[in-house]
Formats: sequence, structure tokens, C-alpha cells
Amino acid sequence: MQPTPRRMPTLDEVAARAGVSRTVASRAVNNVPHVSRAKRDAVERAVRELGYVPNSTARALAGNRAGAVVLAASSDEAGLFADPFFAEVVVGVSAALDETDLELILVLANSPRGRSRLRQMVRSRRADGIMLMALRGDDPLGRLAEDAGMPVVFGGLPLTGEPRWYVDADNRGGARLAADHFARTGRTRPVMITGQVDSLVSVAREQGFTEGLTLAGVPLLGVSSGAFLVEGGAEAMERLLDAHPRLDAVFAASDGMAIGALQVLHRRGLRVPEDVSVIGFDDLAGARHANPPLTTVRQPVRALGHEMARMLVNAIDGHDPNPLILPTRLTVRESAPSAAPPR
Repeated sequence: MQPTPRRMPTLDEVAARAGVSRTVASRAVNNVPHVSRAKRDAVERAVRELGYVPNSTARALAGNRAGAVVLAASSDEAGLFADPFFAEVVVGVSAALDETDLELILVLANSPRGRSRLRQMVRSRRADGIMLMALRGDDPLGRLAEDAGMPVVFGGLPLTGEPRWYVDADNRGGARLAADHFARTGRTRPVMITGQVDSLVSVAREQGFTEGLTLAGVPLLGVSSGAFLVEGGAEAMERLLDAHPRLDAVFAASDGMAIGALQVLHRRGLRVPEDVSVIGFDDLAGARHANPPLTTVRQPVRALGHEMARMLVNAIDGHDPNPLILPTRLTVRESAPSAAPPR
């Protein structure tokens, strides 16, 4: 009888023996930079113990990797990455990349010069993949995915087209939750503060809110748009109060805008929630500390960043991950309680 051929150990088995992820094991085996000494030693020890022989083709391909990924955003705001939303996204991305030892490069590509630097980075292969955030309208960064020659993951869908890989929140469904809450608590004169009209996030949240009100048989009095900032919400609230002084509910497309609306309502002598209920969107830390604490649609912002990074790493490793829509839910606080307050 011929002896049964010995099965060759796999990279997954090496990773399990070393106590690291498959990506880290691959990077260590292929001598890619940015793997810690401790993890590299553990992988090398597992390779010796198991007798693992790496695939020469995969090794050659892996050797061309840069060991870095880019998180790029297109925005008019210079302090974008200090914004609580994007800060949470970065925390999620960083947590996912901790398992890979990939370096994270942040790029604010809001100017021709910034976009040129990003394209040069892509052309010179100084990154293995890109995550794109905050695209609006026909943003030229959206076309970068076609020209990059490397995996590109979108954080949120662009206004036109559907990219191959993206992670988004259920913006439309979350906005419907806000409309349903107003209807169930007896609000009959709602308005909405939406974001920039060239953003799919704004479009989806306005559509969802309008659909929810229609299903409940409640008319939408008016809509005003602005930047996703406290100042944008305050300016929109002023316009809506001038046009609809008897409004009794406000849905804002972000927590920052909702906080701006609260400030204006207080200045105008209106009580929240007795006279006007207010709901935001995001459920970031500021919502809990608003005056009064803000009822808001919670989207898992940190998970958004985490899943973007995981998807990108999978794509870099040659897989074809499916797009992902994360669930949203309503967090009820004092600005729009479950029971309508006495007026």
C-alpha cells in the first residue's frame, strides 16, 4: 500500500497556532512591513512547528503591498476629522486595523490640491486600499474607484451610482421611525431640517420621513436645508419658524442640526417638548447632554468605520465582500418623549 500523502498545513492553521488573524499571518509570512515583532515571532514559530510552506505566487503578490490604507473624505469643513461623527468613524476603522498592523492614513481631499495628492498616492501605490467618506453630488473622488486599480470601500452611498463595496446605515428606515414617533405622540404639524441636497444621506432621510408621515396620514408642513452643523440647524429652524409659527415637531437630519434647532426654539420662547418635539439623527455623545436630552435615531457610527475597514481588508486579501447596511433605532429622551406632555 502506498502511504497516504501528508496534508500540507494551511495559513489558517498557522494563524490559529500563532494566535493572530489570518491577515497578520499572511503579512508576517510574506515579510510585509508593519507587523509587530511579537506577532512576527509567533507566526514564524507556528510555521516551523507546522512545517508550513507558503505559496510562491501569493508571496510575490503580497510582497508588493504598501502596508497602509487611506481614509479620505471630501468636505468643505477644515475640522472634519475633529467632528464627533468622523471621530467615531476613525475609532472604528482603527480598531479593525489593529488586527492587521496596517497603517491608517487620513486624507482631507476637499480641494484640487488635496485630490491631486490622493491621486498621486494611488498612482505611486503608497496604499493598498482606500475608504471614501462624505461624498456629495458628482464628487470627482467618486470616480477614483474606477481609476485606482485597488480596492475602494465607500462609507455611505454616493448620490449617483452604486459602488461595488460600501457600508451604510439604514437612513430611510431610521427617518421613518422619527415620523412614526411623532404621529404616535399626537404631533400633527411637523417640519424637517435636512442636510445638503447633493448628499444621498439627506435625500434618503427626507424620503424616509416623508414616507412615514404619509403612512400615518400626517402632512409635512415644510422642509429647510443646511449644513450638518449646529449653525446649519439654527439657521434652518429660524426659517421654518418664520414660515410655520404653529409647528409642533421638528426632525433634524443630524444631532448637530437638532441642537441648533433647540437653541433657536429656546430663544423664541417655545418649550421643548411641551410646545415642540425635536428628534435628531446619529445619537452621538452630544445628544445626551443637549437641553433637554435629545431623542434621536441611533446609527452605529463606530461600527460603520469598523465594518468599512474589515470590508477593505477582505477585498485587499482577494475576497469579494458583500455591501452592508447597518440597522438604525430610535433612542427616546426628553426632547420627544413617548407620551405627549401636557401643553
